[in-house]
Amino acid sequence: MERSQVKTDYKWKTEDVFVNDEEWEKAFAALEGKIEFSKYRGTLNCAENILAYYRAEEGLEKELLRVYLYAFLRHDEDVRVSKYNSYLARVMSLFTKLGAETAFATLEISALPEEKLKALAKDASLKDYDYFLSRLIAEKKYILSEKEEKILAQTGEPMSAAGDVFEMLDNAELNLPEIEHEGKKVPLSHGLYSVILFGNDREKRAEAFRLYYSAYRKIINTLATAYYGNVKKDIFYKNVRGYASCLEKSLFEEDVEKSVYENLVESVNEGAPIMHRYMETRKKALGLDEMHVYDLHVALVENADLKLEFEEAYELVLKGLAPLGKEYLALLRQGKDERWIDVCETEGKRSGAYSIGIYGNHPYVLLNYQKTTNDIFTIAHEMGHSLHSYFSNKEQPYSKADYKIFVAEVASTVNEVLLLKYLLKTTEDKKLRKYLLNYFMDMIRTTLFRQTQFAEFEERAHAMAEAGEPLNKDNLSELYYGLNRKYYGEAVTHDRDIEIEWSRIPHFYRSFYVYKYATGITSAICIANKILEEGESAVKNYFTFLSGGCSTDPVTLLKIAGADLTKKETFRAAMREFENALDEFEKL
Repeated sequence: MERSQVKTDYKWKTEDVFVNDEEWEKAFAALEGKIEFSKYRGTLNCAENILAYYRAEEGLEKELLRVYLYAFLRHDEDVRVSKYNSYLARVMSLFTKLGAETAFATLEISALPEEKLKALAKDASLKDYDYFLSRLIAEKKYILSEKEEKILAQTGEPMSAAGDVFEMLDNAELNLPEIEHEGKKVPLSHGLYSVILFGNDREKRAEAFRLYYSAYRKIINTLATAYYGNVKKDIFYKNVRGYASCLEKSLFEEDVEKSVYENLVESVNEGAPIMHRYMETRKKALGLDEMHVYDLHVALVENADLKLEFEEAYELVLKGLAPLGKEYLALLRQGKDERWIDVCETEGKRSGAYSIGIYGNHPYVLLNYQKTTNDIFTIAHEMGHSLHSYFSNKEQPYSKADYKIFVAEVASTVNEVLLLKYLLKTTEDKKLRKYLLNYFMDMIRTTLFRQTQFAEFEERAHAMAEAGEPLNKDNLSELYYGLNRKYYGEAVTHDRDIEIEWSRIPHFYRSFYVYKYATGITSAICIANKILEEGESAVKNYFTFLSGGCSTDPVTLLKIAGADLTKKETFRAAMREFENALDEFEKL
């Protein structure tokens, strides 16, 4: 379908950012000459001057973000249009210029004596920046001299080489072999591999699995070298700044206590027997003597998909999210009626789904809606992101509005859990009920267990390298294979090729990122249960979280919402949800 064939109601309204390209060009031209902050250099030693600098910088950033938002949205409508590719490139060049022009400020402020910084953090005129300044005090011991920081700033591009090499190998030079699909010989791709793994043809799943990993096996030494290079990069920055470990550095940057990470890994390991039992149940449900790794994705219940038109799907989401109250539902309706959402899949449109929330504008959501249960949940998920951004932007000043990545998946997953529990409560169709329970269990398996397995792999690989043990294909594969056996148990036949799965995970080049998915779903399950059990008081606490932005550390905000990640009980509660779903599925 071409974009011109989509009705206006199903296209996002970019006119809310700029009326047209000409208005965008005017705004961009006005910005180009404004990026000049030299007059503030050497003056950032008192509240008055620091406030003036912050206000000037964020005023410019807001304008630049608005220009970026329009270019981003127009680009994703059709990525083939070179005009909007150019718009994005031009905006990014301004971001680079702004970064270079303002790099001195944090160094200058952090160089002030600690007592002075503490006083500034308590100064009423700087209340919008108190959290940032408190973090600067904590970070002070890791900040180097201006000369050293300038040198480090120039290492970003060369230090990203390992990730660039992986991306090139994985997307351009993997040389995946051909496979017969729908009667034709076609090249096996990442997307097609996923389609086949979710399909019902078991022989084809086995063939695709073997062919897919044979391509990685041919370049495994290069992939191991690339990954080791990424780990060495992390160790370099850890050593230069003086952190005790790479994990500690990552946790510090997110303002997350180490106990949270430890609670996650320990609790998921304690819950492994439930996963092993689910694997046994899955094996029986599929009627297999041997269940291989390539059998883990196929649905246990066939032909139970909810095939709804977008309007019906959106109404179902509204019903599922009714426990969040009238204000939340009114905003969901507003988002649809005022065209925050781009609904349909069209030629050239960016694939997948996302929400983008820029300060000063309402959020936007990209969908490629198909009539599937998964896409109904995607509506709930992306609107969860959007309203998280909406409330944070509405209630917080610009300096505190942008919430940490650590909590970025919580609101979206709360919506998914609420919708799922609504469907389970209201459906009388036994087949659909089994499908939904399977959906929930696989959500927990892939987001809580699998991402924790990835996190454990990262932690151990970094620890090995930090202890002076070089990483190679053999010790990385041995580590990963052992973890796979531990997490999935003996009901699974652990095909030897799975030992090199680590070599194809893009997130490993954003070290210690994946565990946040696991803490996110844990938090979401606990918060959704509190909302359903306690009603208005829990909703009020949840709205405090949604409105919290970056006003304090993310773990504290989650505590307010009802998910205390400093306690193992929070993680055990998520495990009980998994076990309860499994109990009911087995009975059905």
